[in-house]
Amino acid sequence: MAIPSTEELAGSQGSRKLHFVIVGGSLGGLATGLALKALGHDTTILERNPVPLLQDQGAGIVAGGDTLEFFKRYNRCDRPFAVTSKKRQYLDKDGSIVHKEEMEQNMTSWDLTYYLMRANYDGIESPYCNVPEPDPTHGQATHLHDRTVTRFEEEGDGIRVFWKTSQEVEGSTFGDILIGADGPSSTIRKILEPGVERKYTGYCALRGTLIESEASDAAKKAFGERFTFFHGPGVQILAYLIPGKDGTVEPGQRLINFVYYANFPAGSAELEEIMTDKDGRRRQITVPPGVTDPNAWEKQRKLARERLPPQFAEVVCGTNKPFVQAVTDVISPQHEYVGGKVVLIGDALAGFRPHTVASTSQAAFDAMIYADYIAGKISKEEWKKQTIGFARYIQKRGIEMGERSQHQILSLQDYVHDRNVASIPREQEIYPEWATAF
Repeated sequence: MAIPSTEELAGSQGSRKLHFVIVGGSLGGLATGLALKALGHDTTILERNPVPLLQDQGAGIVAGGDTLEFFKRYNRCDRPFAVTSKKRQYLDKDGSIVHKEEMEQNMTSWDLTYYLMRANYDGIESPYCNVPEPDPTHGQATHLHDRTVTRFEEEGDGIRVFWKTSQEVEGSTFGDILIGADGPSSTIRKILEPGVERKYTGYCALRGTLIESEASDAAKKAFGERFTFFHGPGVQILAYLIPGKDGTVEPGQRLINFVYYANFPAGSAELEEIMTDKDGRRRQITVPPGVTDPNAWEKQRKLARERLPPQFAEVVCGTNKPFVQAVTDVISPQHEYVGGKVVLIGDALAGFRPHTVASTSQAAFDAMIYADYIAGKISKEEWKKQTIGFARYIQKRGIEMGERSQHQILSLQDYVHDRNVASIPREQEIYPEWATAF
């Protein structure tokens, strides 16, 4: 089956049903699957994880405008999605508020987002939500775990994706279009762009949560429905409330989520220590919740007490399952290959530094605008311009924010300015010419 042109697809969600093979079953892959499924197309997700459900990442997400719009379009589960933060504020080393402003933002959790998407995509039941009734206008949704993609090749008018399982069983899946949504270490991108490397930036994000009811009154006041920051030499930390166990948003049962950036120079003993788990395995990018080396974390707890305001030190020291993420940079020069038969989405296209709080929004936006293109609602040129412009512009912004935060001494006003710029809604951004050239 040939790939229809935009003109052929226009009207009634496209005149032909396509089969999209999506590599990656985290948020980007699920977002793309949901958006294309809603158009009536068939989708198959290939996820390398050997178990059916991904591990709870234990992470908070700032749900930007595109994330909220995505759930408005595609979420049919009737339940709260986020905790609302009403203010943004900055503390000094003593824990006093030195700047605050009214700004409403919505905070959610990776696990609630994931299970809502799975409920809507392939009907996975969980304590997070009730599965919606099937929509007869939707395409078929297939989710296959334990499928590590090894290569792909054109076959007739489509593309065949080859994979193997953890038991060394080999197989393949044929589709019309291949979507690479397999994250910053994307296998699909490596095949297409072998010269593009994911590079460590010299610092890590130390992360974790504390149940709201276990926090002191001072910590509850600092983080209760507030997005709170602290900057120090080579250090930035932020915290906010997110849904708790099974996605509850009940006060007292919510979680205080923190992200604590600290410098660990490449090749240093400190980096090796923090990235080596309790079993002695050196992790390259992430030390997952529950496997952080207790001795290494105890050192970080001690440093937190020395470096941070008391409210922040409390949540860092109080978390039961901390985890560590090396902050990295990666971006592909383009996002469409093989005459449109292969497309990169979200982090597979551009891995943003977490300062941008835009990775989930990028996945949601990329999925929605690609679906709009497939449905004939926008031109190919507009799809490419908006997707690649967002990727390049925000990726560069993240680099600049990270370098300023971790390696420069700035005024409080400069930090506030950087954060406010990062909060500009995507649709209000004006991309420079270099960002949209293709």
